[in-house]
Amino acid sequence: MRTIAILNQKGGVGKTTTAVNVAAALADAGRRVVVIDLDPQAHLTIHLGVEPQTISAGAYDVLTQSADFAAGLILVRPNLWLLAANIDLVGAETELVNVVGREIILREAMQASRDAYDFCLIDCPPSLSVLSLNALAASQEVLIPLQPHFLALQGFGKLLQTIDLVNKRINPHLKVTGVLLCMNDTRASLSNEVRADIDSFLQSARGTNSAWSGAEILPTFIRRNIKLAEAPSYGQTIFEYDPTCNGAEDYRKVARFLLGIDATAAPEPAAVAAPAEPVPPAPVVEAARVVAPSEPAPAAATVEAQSDNPAPVVAVEPQTDTPAPPQVDEPALRSPPAAPAEPPGDHPAPPATPPIPIITVDLPAPCSHRPVSGTPEHASPAPENTAPIENPPAC
Repeated sequence: MRTIAILNQKGGVGKTTTAVNVAAALADAGRRVVVIDLDPQAHLTIHLGVEPQTISAGAYDVLTQSADFAAGLILVRPNLWLLAANIDLVGAETELVNVVGREIILREAMQASRDAYDFCLIDCPPSLSVLSLNALAASQEVLIPLQPHFLALQGFGKLLQTIDLVNKRINPHLKVTGVLLCMNDTRASLSNEVRADIDSFLQSARGTNSAWSGAEILPTFIRRNIKLAEAPSYGQTIFEYDPTCNGAEDYRKVARFLLGIDATAAPEPAAVAAPAEPVPPAPVVEAARVVAPSEPAPAAATVEAQSDNPAPVVAVEPQTDTPAPPQVDEPALRSPPAAPAEPPGDHPAPPATPPIPIITVDLPAPCSHRPVSGTPEHASPAPENTAPIENPPAC
């Protein structure tokens, strides 16, 4: 049985989430997996849908009362067994103070069951206590979840010193497998800087006798995903809660890494979506490209009405294919008036002629600003309080 302790003395870095979902991924791959909850908070137990108050025998009984390890296991999923925890683990450290060899109690309890399972993942508490020492003594490997922040990096060196001390005095087979970056955000420069610092530190240990001489940063990292935070409230793994989210994909890659499968390999062909066929352009787009016919369109007439002149002035703007002439800042320029509409059968249509130039037409309408002698009968008298116009504008 391959036993892996998931350890970091800093809390909130993803230890429990990693233990649950990696174990579930390995179980889905057909491996027989045991998960051990050594955290008095019992978050791993709750994550798998088990109430801590309902367990009759768990990690506390195994450590303090020499209970049978296999008898305390609970089958929670196919190929997945749990050694549950509850609040009683808080007193385990005090009860084991005077016990000789208290650091290897778990290792001896697991000895009889090592051939019955393929993997054992141990969720350690966020401290370097007797519970964590039992996990390190019973394991061959350590997986360190790490949030790529400055404060998490500060405790990383102390954690490696503790692992190296256990390797030299209690468990000579203990090695650090790797560092798993959790809640990683590649858009932030801090995450990339922390990753570079850790990689440089691990590379400098190559060829030494330290417990982390063969450690590496896992080729995959866990992206920040709200689904990973929502799944525990339903007592489900991420593969049961949302098997298609980024968190599920990332933890599958971690399981593939532990199984010795290239985590960066391309997915199976069945999971690859077929390329979409090119969509022909919409007819509306093609219609917009059609050139208008060369025949001139009917002229559009616009009417400009003046308040003092009962006869409107009609301006005709011919529409042709030739560009419009430049505008001239002369107010006297007007377009020719439109010809009255006639029935098509009375007169033959005139032959096509070149574009009609703009013609100036002087209309007899008086300017509204020019004083008029006398007042027409149809015009309303001017109000008495109207001031005379000193400088009337030019028409």
